[in-house]
Amino acid sequence: MKKKIIAALAATAVLLTSGCGNSEPAQTTTAAPAETTPAAETTTAEKADITTENVSVLDGENDSKGVSGFAMKVNGSDGSMTITRAPKKSTPMGDTDTWTIFIYLCGTDLESNQYSATGDIIQLANAQASDNVNFVIQTGGTAQWCENIIDASKGDRYIIKDNDLVKVDDVPLRNMGDPDTLADFLNWGIKTYPAEKMGLIFWDHGGGSITGACFDELNEGNSLSLSEINTALSKVYANMTDKFEFIGFDCCLMGTAETANILATYGKYFYGSQETEPGTGWDYTAISNFLAENTSANGAELGKVVTDSFYDECAAVQQESECTFTIIDLEKFDDFVIAFNDYSKALYDAAVGNSLAGIVRGVNNAENFGGNNKTEGYTNMVDIGGIVKNCASYADGSNVLTALDNCIVYNKNGKGHKNASGLSVYYPLQVSGSEELKIFSGVCTSPFYLSLVDMVATGYTGNGYDNQVFFTQDGEWHSEDCTSEDYDNSHFDYADEESDGESKLITFEMKPNIDENGNFGFKLDEKGLEHAADVAALIYMSIDENTFLELGETYDIDMDWENGVFYDNFDGYWLALPNGQRLASYIAGSNDECYIYTSPIKLNGVRTNLRIIVDEKGTRIEGAWDGINENGCASREVKKIKAGDKIEPIYNCLDSNGDGSEYIGDAYTWNDGDDVLYTYLPEANYLYCFGIEDAYGDVLLTDGAIFIIDDEGNINFFNEIV
Repeated sequence: MKKKIIAALAATAVLLTSGCGNSEPAQTTTAAPAETTPAAETTTAEKADITTENVSVLDGENDSKGVSGFAMKVNGSDGSMTITRAPKKSTPMGDTDTWTIFIYLCGTDLESNQYSATGDIIQLANAQASDNVNFVIQTGGTAQWCENIIDASKGDRYIIKDNDLVKVDDVPLRNMGDPDTLADFLNWGIKTYPAEKMGLIFWDHGGGSITGACFDELNEGNSLSLSEINTALSKVYANMTDKFEFIGFDCCLMGTAETANILATYGKYFYGSQETEPGTGWDYTAISNFLAENTSANGAELGKVVTDSFYDECAAVQQESECTFTIIDLEKFDDFVIAFNDYSKALYDAAVGNSLAGIVRGVNNAENFGGNNKTEGYTNMVDIGGIVKNCASYADGSNVLTALDNCIVYNKNGKGHKNASGLSVYYPLQVSGSEELKIFSGVCTSPFYLSLVDMVATGYTGNGYDNQVFFTQDGEWHSEDCTSEDYDNSHFDYADEESDGESKLITFEMKPNIDENGNFGFKLDEKGLEHAADVAALIYMSIDENTFLELGETYDIDMDWENGVFYDNFDGYWLALPNGQRLASYIAGSNDECYIYTSPIKLNGVRTNLRIIVDEKGTRIEGAWDGINENGCASREVKKIKAGDKIEPIYNCLDSNGDGSEYIGDAYTWNDGDDVLYTYLPEANYLYCFGIEDAYGDVLLTDGAIFIIDDEGNINFFNEIV
């Protein structure tokens, strides 16, 4: 693709100037048609020795590799699912109208750089106190605590008492990303501070279903995966007589179906956000005040307070547009899982029946969360409701939407995510390799959905599933005729095969050309339309005879997916700094009310991304967001741009030798009253190319058309394809 761009631009380059416990009966949920499920048993048998009549991963003492607390089984011949969970418990562990909320406070850079954890401790200390409500805190995971009020070299435990932080247990510092650290804290806590209702809050960064939450700054960003959280909670649940009233994440991106499925064994309600959270997080003063006056409240009632006050916290820092928060009734969640499995079977069947590209288009048009673009990184968290609605012509998802709606007690979304359904699911918008898929296989709620993900991410369609039985063991889906060695060594190896990234599946009835009206477009043939999943346009700008900048992508395209006809609809407008210097910009999200763009920059010498909102109010900068780091951890802070800040745009740059690099634009010093512009591109030569993505994520970059924008803003395509 580099060579194609270089050849096209070099052909017309002009020198330009630019500002560029398992003995009890287990609870079982079964899909129709119902099957007879044997009583759950404790087993430590090897995979090869486990049959479909003896599937159990309910051992609360299982090791850290295994999934404990529940088992799922799907009959491949009819798709019916059976879910077996550890015995339901409902005997309160403390006196009536008492609460204990455990906060697993992994400070990370949120504390060492911003003192956000201390800020939430102060919120609790300033709130109304009650003898019937305890907030019990495990600390760790950060290099420095504000004013050294907590010793960063220890893993001490505290309670909030009489409006003060009081140390109640002195313990050695341990890795907050280790499930044993979590289990030890909770086992100590439920014994020391039992209550009628007990809640659990994970506090830190989050990364969604793949990377989990609580990234320990002192241990190379090691985090608690969902499987590790499940292992820890299964050990704790063995010592409880009741479920947690709620389990919540004051972390980014953890409002997922995979998370809820793990927690459904151990909690009554689940609190979580689909999107990133601001550094301020939850409003702990509001939470504490409510409980002090409403000690008889249940998890649903408290959840509404958490949601509303969280939205207000987002609004206070002008980040309410992308706010999402949901309260899930976990005791209804198995009905959703069963409905989703049925739906996934139908969707997978449609995909195998040559509808994959249309399904991928539907998924791509659903809301997604946490960046998911090449400048900010990928979380691959996509809205479930959006998937189901956008793929309605391929599989009937009405039962899924009904079951999801029945699970949701309360939720709230800002206008940037007004269509969000309340829960996300992993989908490989861009997969980083086999390890990511292996992790997902350990938390995926359906083997049919896993097969669809495999197909999209790797092109692997499997060997069919008729008359096989799939079951979960050691955190992965297996079939009864597949040993662990077969599965681990063959199922994912193809994901490591390298690709040049250029699609071989896109073919044309009419190749890209300029018609008699001066419009640049193309028509796909039947095969090309069968495989095409997305079409965007890339704009390149020639700034001298040796330097070509990628300005970014646009969806200003007339798209006729029914007939496979696509034409440019580019108006020449682009995002720019106040001095007119154009920004490289990429679409990070959109709906019928607003677009969210991201632009890579250096802010005061440090690489980050501008978040820019375009809506009926105009164009404005939301702030600077660092995106997703190498550990899959989502940044929480959106830094506000202030007077005196220096902004240097970053561009992908290609030279005449075809070598890629980054080009740093001129520094601009921000002034009070400044904002970004949405204005015509300057007079220059440009290249317009279509990028056509197939259902497997490979892209064909088409031949391009050179266009000129003159000094009056008119766009003229040369009648030549290069």
